[in-house]
Amino acid sequence: MMEAMGRFNDELVKAGIMKPGDCDGLTPSSRGKRVALDGANREVIQGPFAHPREMVAGFWLWNVKDVDEAVAWVKRCPNPMHRPSEIEIRPLQEIEDFT
Repeated sequence: MMEAMGRFNDELVKAGIMKPGDCDGLTPSSRGKRVALDGANREVIQGPFAHPREMVAGFWLWNVKDVDEAVAWVKRCPNPMHRPSEIEIRPLQEIEDFT
């Protein structure tokens, strides 16, 4: 699986979709913390968090023209798990999203 994912990542770099290093895996949520913000209050919450199926396990940063192009690339991706899985696609926020 790691070899297949490496080849896929190489394809993304060669196609100009991704810069080298713009992807990585994340440790389990049991090693993470969240900081809850409510006005001036800050509360640190120790993982683990939600069911692992609902957690982000890794990421890529891609430069594509639209979500449809990202979907086309994800359809070519090897399955990163040894069971059925899903890959979520989200655009980065733009300054226009805040106005």
